Amino acid sequence: MNIYIGNLNYRVKEADLQQVIEEYGAVESVKIIKDRETGKSKGFAFIEMNNDAQAKQAIEELNGSEFEGRTMIVKEARPRS
Repeated sequence: MNIYIGNLNYRVKEADLQQVIEEYGAVESVKIIKDRETGKSKGFAFIEMNNDAQAKQAIEELNGSEFEGRTMIVKEARPRS
């Protein structure tokens, strides 16, 4: 399952985010979206987890929680249109 995480602190690194999500299960990939020109974080990321049950638990427990001083928005990612 692909998970969207928004409202991230701009200083958060992919390794930090992976560590938080791995408490719920194995993480396939972590991708913080960055601005093409500046290379700085845009404040959101996508995480891929193979186990849907673990991904849903992570979404339920992490949505609205605080990480690095910001309240995260965590939900299932929508497919690109």
